[in-house]
Amino acid sequence: MRTLTAVLLSVALGTAPAWPQQPDHSYEIVGKIKTEAFDHSQVMDTLEALTDLHGPRLTASPEFKDAADWAMGRLKEYGIENVHGEPWGPFGRSWSIESYELEMTQPRYSNLVAAPLAWSAGTNGEKSGQAIYAPIKASGNRYDIKVQEQALEKYEAEWKGKLKGKIVLVTELSEPKPATKPLFRRYTDAELAEIAEAPEPHVRRNVSVDDLQIPSEQEEAYKYLESLPETVIDQLFDRFDALRAKQAKFFREEGVAGIIRADQRAHNGLIFAEAAGPHSAKDPMAPATFIVTYEQYSRITRLLEKKQPVTLAMDLKVKAGDKDVDGLNLIGEIPGQKKPDEVVMIGAHFDSWHTGTGATDNGAGSAVMIEVMRILKKLNLPMDRTVRIGLWSGEEQGLYGSRAYVKQHFGDPETMQLKSEQAKLDAYLNLDNGSGKIRGVYLQGNDAARPWFQSMLTPFNDMGARTLTLKNTGGTDHLSFDAVGLPGFQFIQDPLDYGTVTHHSDMDTYSHAIPEDLMQASAIIATLVYDIANKPEMFPRKPLPEAAPAKKPGA
Repeated sequence: MRTLTAVLLSVALGTAPAWPQQPDHSYEIVGKIKTEAFDHSQVMDTLEALTDLHGPRLTASPEFKDAADWAMGRLKEYGIENVHGEPWGPFGRSWSIESYELEMTQPRYSNLVAAPLAWSAGTNGEKSGQAIYAPIKASGNRYDIKVQEQALEKYEAEWKGKLKGKIVLVTELSEPKPATKPLFRRYTDAELAEIAEAPEPHVRRNVSVDDLQIPSEQEEAYKYLESLPETVIDQLFDRFDALRAKQAKFFREEGVAGIIRADQRAHNGLIFAEAAGPHSAKDPMAPATFIVTYEQYSRITRLLEKKQPVTLAMDLKVKAGDKDVDGLNLIGEIPGQKKPDEVVMIGAHFDSWHTGTGATDNGAGSAVMIEVMRILKKLNLPMDRTVRIGLWSGEEQGLYGSRAYVKQHFGDPETMQLKSEQAKLDAYLNLDNGSGKIRGVYLQGNDAARPWFQSMLTPFNDMGARTLTLKNTGGTDHLSFDAVGLPGFQFIQDPLDYGTVTHHSDMDTYSHAIPEDLMQASAIIATLVYDIANKPEMFPRKPLPEAAPAKKPGA
């Protein structure tokens, strides 16, 4: 799941329907779906193959292509029709790890728990160098792009000409705060009630990225970012991408031997690994960049502060392309019987980062959606509309895959010029918040959707799925559909250890997925899809958004 979220107006909803609503489903059909989803589930088998055998799945990597071929083969085995890959792009260079090693050789030998960041250049054999603690200081506010840009300008002026041949520790170290919440948890009734509460109405204004006043504390920063329109979040991401490219260029031109980073999210030996620099082939890759655990990073900095020389040795072998290649979306269908040109769509992002195996982010969502297609096909349920699955790539870098698909098939959010298919898409359901069970739906500001979901979720109220809110959870692929006026929804899911342990970490593995939760999600989504596909009318829509022209980074 892409980080940073944007939140819209929300409204409190009770645990019972606001007015009597007759269910549109047959409870006999619901029972059949539950039996197939619970007694004959294949969701964990699918997830195991996507992760243990075919993970991780970095966009445009050979591993992604291998996993995509397997997943499309799986869908074909289930009898899904029109299974194919749809290229989009170009995305950037292909990149994958072949081998790596990072060691401290002086003053004592230590094999460091580390991982290379994506789109790092290889070392061309082992490189050894003196470690130097030269952090990019940003006054503690890593969320404020202006602060970060100013910090890099000062850094370049201070360190230019002093880093050649060094292995540079660039993360400003601060003491981690003691954890006050459990690493694994489920939503309480009180927390779900809070999710459904309506905030005070506020006037939405066009905000420039340069005018943002982002707090330095993580929790307060996230709350602030959640109040911003998605277009502003996109601009903020663009600025951070440009900043990362500028950092990489500086270190490359200075001739550093390598870069070492830490992450303030890390605790108890966890590693959170994302990108070292730009993935576009027009930009040279960042020097070999590793992230190490907080415990080991802090040990090295303490030694250096005591004037004790530290020697590090690194060896990174990567397979990287020299030109941009396309990303790939995976598509398959169950044709409708009466209205085959009208489509109900389900989806999840298929790509992941590269240190774990992409289990909770987002092998879980992908496996559930594959399982939904299996259930519907296996039961041979009569459905008026076509049901289509989309598994996206490039989500982690900016929702690229789903945005490309929406632009090709439905419309361009920058001009709001719509395609004929836009009128034929009934609804899109997305799953991308870890492996926690479904507790409800983010209605994305669509008031008219409330009675629909209240009715459809009724058979699952006793499984905890009953919370509805007009809030939008940002950062994932339903936003691509919403941007062109389509009913796109993401589910509320129990947090489990997603935000504390697995999200973008080396612990994002099969062991952290909960079978019962993924079976529950499969049954719920299959039921919703069946209901939506057979409703006489199409899903209610919000007013068409205004065109949202893209702004260049820094604009």
